[in-house]
Amino acid sequence: MEYKNILFNVEDGIAEITFNRPKALNAMNAETMIELLDAATICKKDDSIKAVILTGSGEKAFVAGADIAQMQSLSVPDALKFMELGHDTLRLIETMPKPSIAAINGFALGGGTEISLACDMRFAAENAVFGQPEILIGLIPGWGGTQRLPRLVGMGVAKELILSGGQIDARRAYEIGLVNKVIPADKLMEETRKFAKKLASMPAFAVKMAKHSINYGYDLALDNANRLEVECCAQCFSTQDQKEGMKAFLEKRKPNYTGR
Repeated sequence: MEYKNILFNVEDGIAEITFNRPKALNAMNAETMIELLDAATICKKDDSIKAVILTGSGEKAFVAGADIAQMQSLSVPDALKFMELGHDTLRLIETMPKPSIAAINGFALGGGTEISLACDMRFAAENAVFGQPEILIGLIPGWGGTQRLPRLVGMGVAKELILSGGQIDARRAYEIGLVNKVIPADKLMEETRKFAKKLASMPAFAVKMAKHSINYGYDLALDNANRLEVECCAQCFSTQDQKEGMKAFLEKRKPNYTGR
């Protein structure tokens, strides 16, 4: 696919997906979501890609929300398709076997917050702003905000943000557990890439099993979730990386992982 609204680059096993509609503060329209879905599918299938970074172009916005100009005239069936497209795309990012980091370089409102929630980690610039303002235009979050946000920050805080349509800065986002780190804006990509490089160096199958166990065990009864963990951990013993990792530990040297 030829991308018009995102930039897609892969270097040293790390894919970077950059939302690239700066004049619209990187607002998400259907075309951009389709491009994101395509890029995320490549990230999932390409074994040479070990980690994924999502960020926004410019200095003002990660994603400032969905494109209201496109949305305002949607019929119910068309709105349903748009919401389903968003859910399909974000679920793919959430469940892909590669770790993902949202590098939030400014406004992450509405769909921007929701995209970041689908990533495994969120690193925020000091000027980042978060919120679910959909209620202010007669809507509710439609790309997972009512579900992922309370699971991450708790129901009370999630309701505060969603029902009021309010916004919070990066420091408050860190306090409530919405973001993992707050980083000076001029160091955001440097620090994010450094951490992505660390993730990319990990044994790939173990990373896949860890994400699978967390994602699919979270809502299970504890006994069932623990059983899932046992089976995922046992599967790791089928890999060369597991053998190399334990051998390197016993030999007191750095392991050489090959992703096998």
